Amino acid sequence: MKHFTITVYGKVQGVSFRAATKAIADQLSIKGIIKNQTDGSVYIEAEGDLFSLNYLLDWCKEGPDNAVVDKVDVSEGEMKNYLNFEIVKKHRI
Repeated sequence: MKHFTITVYGKVQGVSFRAATKAIADQLSIKGIIKNQTDGSVYIEAEGDLFSLNYLLDWCKEGPDNAVVDKVDVSEGEMKNYLNFEIVKKHRI
């Protein structure tokens, strides 16, 4: 099992990127989180087997239909042992 931290840049907010990525992650049994960043990027922490993570990474380079992906950064990190794949939304007060 591996842990990838992925940041996706481009037109990736407001195009269902998080929901579509969650659907792919769930199909691949990948655990982790995904959230929008204030700079317009999408941040992902993903844990799973190397084959599934590489498939997710390749998918992130395309994204859903209306997305325009300019760049994808990825790094390997320490496992956090997520229990599921969750969309993290900002909590407004």
